[in-house]
Amino acid sequence: MSLMTPVSRRSPRWAHLWPLALFLLAVLAGGAWLWHLWPQVMLKSILWQREVNQQMSGLLQAVAQNPARAGGSLLIFSFVYGVLHALGPGHGKVVIATWLATHPSRLRASIGLTLAASLLQGLVAIGLTVIVLSLLALPARELHLSSFWLEKGSYALVGLLGLMLCWRALKKLRLLLRKPTFIAFTPHHVHHASCGCGHQHMPDPQQMTPDSDWRARLMIVLSMGMRPCSGAIMVLLFSKVIGVFAWGVASALAMAAGTSLTISSLALLVHSFRRIAVRMSGHKAPALWRQIGWTTLALAGGVILVVAAVIMWVSAVPVGRGMRPF
Repeated sequence: MSLMTPVSRRSPRWAHLWPLALFLLAVLAGGAWLWHLWPQVMLKSILWQREVNQQMSGLLQAVAQNPARAGGSLLIFSFVYGVLHALGPGHGKVVIATWLATHPSRLRASIGLTLAASLLQGLVAIGLTVIVLSLLALPARELHLSSFWLEKGSYALVGLLGLMLCWRALKKLRLLLRKPTFIAFTPHHVHHASCGCGHQHMPDPQQMTPDSDWRARLMIVLSMGMRPCSGAIMVLLFSKVIGVFAWGVASALAMAAGTSLTISSLALLVHSFRRIAVRMSGHKAPALWRQIGWTTLALAGGVILVVAAVIMWVSAVPVGRGMRPF
């Protein structure tokens, strides 16, 4: 009778990264599906935007005649418009979804990014209208042209953000793939929690989270919020013409609140999917392989942002020179 037990053949280490690969395939499949339906989405968005603009103009005229009666309806309609408007195509959703899918982040910080970006988008629309129409007394055409260049600037920031993420991911991959060197040393002191050496032995959770990267977060907020909402610009312009600009400002802020609700829901969804992928990966794969896998995913996210920025920059046209659904 043989005392030797058969040695079970272990699967390769990279095979334990299948949840990460499945997550990446799901992202690519969703992008391909959206690309296939993009022309239909754009056409329906244009038609829907035209109908909504007509209804919004009617509500503003009603507010001019009877503010107490029609003001509430205007704010509710503006909030619902912001919720539905954020469901359509837009670069803000690309930025926040790509960032959260490819970089670890706390949920509270993620929601904070979406709220700050939505508020900034509304404030940019209000500030731009006040500066162009009131302070500079320029025609409405200059307002739309200024909005167009802010839009181009936001796309440029998306591209810069993507390049920054690619650069960081490449540097981290270079460190991970570099062959380690052994340096002999003689320990002189054994550290523990109460050794009294005055040093911090392990980083705290606040230091281990990447949410302290204020540069990336600032670029995310600016790239999402720098482009003013076209619906808010229309409301502010029309309310300025008919003499109810204060109601136009309130309507723009209500739109921003509705937009923040939708974008925050998207952030929660993407954050949850990422946590599921991390939990499914567990600790089956070696730590080095896990770090290489997530860093490669971060590199893919940066490439996606760069490509999206180039496409949006090239396809952006001023008002009156093409179809602009949003």
